[in-house]
Amino acid sequence: MRSWLERLVINLTSSMKLRGKIVLFYGLVVFIPTVILGFGAGYLNVKNVRSNYMLTINEAVRQTTQNVEFRKQSYDLLVTRTGTDGELISRLAETYENMVDQLASVNYVNRSFQVTSRYLPGIVDFRIYHENPDLVEDGGLLWRPANRSLAGMNELSWYRSVMNSDFVSQWFSTPRSTNQLIVSRKITNANGYAFGAIYMLLDYNSAFGEVMNQPFNGMGSLFLLDENDNVVAASDRSMLGKPVELTPLSKVWPGVDHAENITDASEYFAVRHISGGWKVASLIQMKQLEEQSTRTVYSIIAITVVFLFISMFLVLIVMKNVVMRVRKLGVRMSNIADGDFGVSIQSENRDEVGELEIMFNQMTGKLGNLLEMLSSVKLKEKESSFRALQAQINPHFIYNSLSLLQWRASDQGDQYQVETIEALTTFYRFALNNTSNVTLIKHELEHVRAYLDIQMLRYPERVRVEWDIDEDVLEFYSIKLILQPIVENAYIHGRIFTRRDACIVIGIKRSNNEIHFSVKDNGVGMDPAMLSNIRNGEKTGSDNGFGLSNIRERLVLYFGNVGKMRIESTLEVGTTVTIELPVCKNKPHIQLEG
Repeated sequence: MRSWLERLVINLTSSMKLRGKIVLFYGLVVFIPTVILGFGAGYLNVKNVRSNYMLTINEAVRQTTQNVEFRKQSYDLLVTRTGTDGELISRLAETYENMVDQLASVNYVNRSFQVTSRYLPGIVDFRIYHENPDLVEDGGLLWRPANRSLAGMNELSWYRSVMNSDFVSQWFSTPRSTNQLIVSRKITNANGYAFGAIYMLLDYNSAFGEVMNQPFNGMGSLFLLDENDNVVAASDRSMLGKPVELTPLSKVWPGVDHAENITDASEYFAVRHISGGWKVASLIQMKQLEEQSTRTVYSIIAITVVFLFISMFLVLIVMKNVVMRVRKLGVRMSNIADGDFGVSIQSENRDEVGELEIMFNQMTGKLGNLLEMLSSVKLKEKESSFRALQAQINPHFIYNSLSLLQWRASDQGDQYQVETIEALTTFYRFALNNTSNVTLIKHELEHVRAYLDIQMLRYPERVRVEWDIDEDVLEFYSIKLILQPIVENAYIHGRIFTRRDACIVIGIKRSNNEIHFSVKDNGVGMDPAMLSNIRNGEKTGSDNGFGLSNIRERLVLYFGNVGKMRIESTLEVGTTVTIELPVCKNKPHIQLEG
């Protein structure tokens, strides 16, 4: 499926130029999806904002209702506890014959209810009214109703209205001020008979001001309605004491029970019922929601437009940069086709086109080098032909001469000369065999043994040689002259024969599909500078024939990156040379250079 789709896209855009392909790709992959996602995100965000806003409003209404109900219940509980206190009722109904009993009742009232009246904040005045002619009026908590002023109203009229009311408990604001509320309650026994009334004057700000002032962050109105739908508390204090029909709730109030709706004026209206048949009504403006939704839509549109402009600007820059550089690359290729191999492109970018420019420069450099190499090879071919003529000395002449010398030394009984000449014969028979540059590993070992025999005759009993050879590697092939030059370096440069307990360890091991050659000596070693020069292929010291650089070059020539040589050396400790090459059951051949 993927391959089919790729072929389809390539076929459809094969006739288009690179600029058109980039524009088409931008439109299909960036522009159109961004517009669609922008509108979709705007719609979902507005919907989510509206949903979250409504949840927030409902939660605010719920918490506000709970707060108002808790405060009302706290004050109701106080007057209810006082109005149903059995001891208080019995003392108010008692007939007193002396002052001592009256003082006892006064002390009981002060002791029981003076502290109680201070439990809650905002209680300005707390009184217990009674009509018992035998019980005194102390002017503190115990009072008898009389024709006098009480919070802007007639005390006797207030008392009679409470006692004649069908309700046990009443809340209303004072006539003289909207900053105070009056809570009244009959003092009744279990049979409902009234013995007096409780008067509690509240500071409006302490009781409900914190809840009612600026509700919902100033975006709405809050009303506390009693069982008769009269306003007991409101965020607009001018509404206190008014029936609901004279408030802003009048348009949505008829027939309301437990309502939640949005008015024609884009206001959210909610009613919550609390204890005693009271209600908490909320009227919240939705203007903030509409403004927030509008800001969200405009923000998403602005972000989408800015993103599209920025992306279009960047695409134009990239398109101009890529197309221009591709065209420049085409011009340079035309120059190469005309035979100018000295051209190059200045690349300052690390992108794919930059990599192509770097590879182009590398290609032109290699082409130039190849031309120089071809010229050099032709010159070297002529020089090699001349040297080949000079080197056409029959190796059998050398072998016959050495055999003659060996025969004369044998006749004279000079065994030292016989062994020396025999070692030289073996050494040169291998070295002068120019028929092939590869050999079996066992022949390479015979050659290095012959060289060591010569050195042993030269430096008798000075150097110990240890061999660590796997027998199964002897029939594999290797390039010639990779061990003897390393051993020779141990004598010439490592001066192994001057060292105490001098030792050379020669090892050949097979590891999977590789053969590892190693020559380790405890000669004088090398300092870090010389070791670095040798590792980098730089020439140091005098030439000794087939040196380490020559071995490294021939390894690469025959085995590529698989042929490796590593050199480790420490001054006054010794040197270890390791060679790795693949297992070759057949003769390896020179590889073509990539």
